[in-house]
Amino acid sequence: MIYRECGVFKATYGADMAIFPIPLDRWGIILILIVAFIGMPFLASDYWLSSILIPFLVFSLAALGLNFLTGYAGQLSLGHAAFMAVGAYASLILYGRYEVPLLLSLLGGGLVAAAVGTVFGIPSLRIKGFYLAVSTLAAQFIIEWGLTHWKWISGGVFGTVDTPPMEVFGWLIDTPLKKYYLVLCFVVLLTTFGKNLVRSQVGRAWMAIRDMDVAAEIIGISLFRHKLLAFAVSSFYAGVAGGLITFTYYGAANIEAFNLMVSFHLLGMVIIGGMGSILGSFFGGGFITLLPIFINQFARTFGAVFKTDLLACMELIIFGGLIIFFLIVEPFGLARLWLTLKEKLRLWPFPY
Repeated sequence: MIYRECGVFKATYGADMAIFPIPLDRWGIILILIVAFIGMPFLASDYWLSSILIPFLVFSLAALGLNFLTGYAGQLSLGHAAFMAVGAYASLILYGRYEVPLLLSLLGGGLVAAAVGTVFGIPSLRIKGFYLAVSTLAAQFIIEWGLTHWKWISGGVFGTVDTPPMEVFGWLIDTPLKKYYLVLCFVVLLTTFGKNLVRSQVGRAWMAIRDMDVAAEIIGISLFRHKLLAFAVSSFYAGVAGGLITFTYYGAANIEAFNLMVSFHLLGMVIIGGMGSILGSFFGGGFITLLPIFINQFARTFGAVFKTDLLACMELIIFGGLIIFFLIVEPFGLARLWLTLKEKLRLWPFPY
């Protein structure tokens, strides 16, 4: 039997089930990996590595976790930054107090965040939509209060814990390049796992629940298991991202770095990048990471024309306006625009 998808014929089932069935996608991913692992260290300065590329990768990973929950499973969450905080503090405690190896500490922080996220995901079994968003918003405030007032975790109301020197198999991670490679390896591995997860039976069950949960339950999909699994996986990615950004960027776990505004930014990354898209999470992460830089350059160039208070609020104005724009004009975000452009380029000069 001949299978056809996006204009490409496959003669076998294995070719049809390939993670990147289109040659353009395969070569594109190979090129991106070559640039990321080999080219970027020579092209980027220490400032770009530590202040732009590392936050971009980490927040893209956190947005990917939220995309599993919101874009694929259809469960809205406004407390994603709180699960990042749980992962940050848990990984610091495992590594700093109990001397667990760094890699296992980061994964352990993700597992602790997954457990906490599963608990706060229980209301999704009974409520959805706006009411679920409010319950996850409550999770943000509860976790913030708990982390700042539980002295065993944060040491007091300030909630700040410094990170110890990082070592991986005796190799000291003390330069921006080494930190970049640590983050990049985690992002590549977890993105590959996530790509396969959404193509599996679990991912298809999530999409069925997102489209119509009643119909999904009728055909035998367990809402209890798959909704809680979505919260667990989403929180795991958030926890790993929280640990990574604490060790490689902030240098200390501070609850103020994972406040409600960060949750809104992560949700904005998913909306702008594209809900239900792995690539969209990276588009959204890159867009939100680079947005303040462009605004600062704009302020330096045209600062004399605009008022100071307007320039101070420019980032929030543009961020909110873009969310409204994409919700109305292109609900599937930048990922859909890229897909449309890619199809036109692949079929050029014969668009039909």
